[in-house]
Formats: sequence, structure tokens, C-alpha cells
Amino acid sequence: MTAPRISFEFFPPQTLDASFKLWETVQMLAPLKPEFVSVTYGAGGTTRKLTHDAVTTIAKNTGLKVAAHLTCVDATKAETLEIAAAYTAAGITDIVALRGDAPKGATRFAPHPEGFADSVELIEALAATGKFTLRVGAYPEPHPDAADTLQDVRWLKRKLDAGATAALTQFFFEPETFLRFRDLCAKEGITAPIIPGILPIENFAGVKKFAARCGAHVPQWLDDAFTVAKRDGREDLLSVALCTELCDTLISEGVEDLHFYTLNRPHLTRDVCHALGITPEVALEKVA
Repeated sequence: MTAPRISFEFFPPQTLDASFKLWETVQMLAPLKPEFVSVTYGAGGTTRKLTHDAVTTIAKNTGLKVAAHLTCVDATKAETLEIAAAYTAAGITDIVALRGDAPKGATRFAPHPEGFADSVELIEALAATGKFTLRVGAYPEPHPDAADTLQDVRWLKRKLDAGATAALTQFFFEPETFLRFRDLCAKEGITAPIIPGILPIENFAGVKKFAARCGAHVPQWLDDAFTVAKRDGREDLLSVALCTELCDTLISEGVEDLHFYTLNRPHLTRDVCHALGITPEVALEKVA
């Protein structure tokens, strides 16, 4: 079985210790030769400058293709396009274009009075520049603001028609969740690549909270398995085994790309990649 193409998502650091953690993550995973790596925005766009700094630093010091997350939250159209122009000036040509979550303290997303109303408007504006490869988010299970998965799929098609070339999905825990979504996308006329988002579970309690916020279903069997694994001190072994099995099933169903949410904790992602036959080439030298 051919090894899949891979990509990784990182968080921008907000402290000195987190900066070292990010670089450790990059050092460990870059030798696996990802197609690209992405750097997120904080909730409500709170890490806008930190994201820019992390993106440009990784690109400059590693040679990796880096995709910057860009959202509509708490910014005018002019401010958002100014950020995009700064990426162009830094040689960054890949963007993950997202609506973004509600700012801290708000219960729902509300567009800035002078900002982009939604992700489709943002994508159209970025595509009009002709300077970026645009990826977007996709939701195998209903987004909290969507009525159902079909509504999500039709909105995804609008984003792709607006100028995006591929989609990265929210994480999920069972392969059937993604495969049903992929079939529905095909039925609705989507031909662009739909890349599954993979989350190796390092902290199950934390993942359950994260899943509750984004609408990802946690099956009872998974909860039971981690209860036993925690008792036996085998959480990491279980996580690698289950994540590898998930990826292997997806690959057997024709998936050629996997996008790993690393949470800047690279060990489990590395171990899963190794189990899938993705082995390191040459390690990066440390930045002085």
C-alpha cells in the first residue's frame, strides 16, 4: 500500500516556552516531508500577529511550504487583505481561509461592520488577487451553526466554487464518518480533494471537551477504551493503535492525503506516521 501524502497543523506560540515547543514539533515532523504545514489563528483572531510571525519563521528557517490560517473575525476587509498582502511580501502563497469562531465572550459569530460577512466573501476576495492557493474547512459532522451535513456540503461547494482548491476536514473518530461525507460531497458535485483531518489523542478528557465545542461525535466504545487504557497506563499505545487503524482504513478506501492536528505535541503524530510507513529523511538543523 502506497504511503499517503501528509500535512501538519501547528499552533502559534504565545509564550517563550511555547516557542520552544513549536520548534521542537517542527524539528521532529519536518523530516517526514509534509506537503505543507499550516498555522492556526487563535479564537476570535487573537493570535493574528503571532500566526504571521510563526508562519514566516517556519518558512524562512525550514523551507517547508507553510499555509497561514486567515479568518473574517474582528477585522475590516482592508485589514484582512493587508494581512494577506503581508504574506505575499513574505513569499507565503498558501492560505487556509476560514470564517472563524466567535470572539471570546460571544456566543455566535457576527461579522465586523466593515468586514467580510462569511468565508465565501473572504475566499472570493483572496482568489481575486490571483496570488494564493486556498484551502478551506469542511465538516463531516454538522457544524454547530448548520442545520445538517447536507447544508454543510452545499456551503462547502460554494467555498470551492468561490476559488478554493481543496478542503481540510474537522477531526472525527470513525472512518465511516468521513467516507459518508465524501460520498455526499461527490453526490453534490464536489470534485476538489477533501482531505481528512486526523487528531491523535494525547489527552482524552481534553479531546472530549474540544469535540463537544465543534460538534464531533465521541463514540461510546472510544470512551470505554480510554477508561481502561488510563487505568492501565496505556493511553499513548491505544492512541497510536487507534489512529493508525483509522488512517489505514481511510487509505484502503482510496484516501491519498492526511492532515494531522498536532496540537504542537509531535510524538504521537510521528509514531502514527512511522506506523503508516512514512519515515524521516534528513533532520533539520537547529536555528541558532
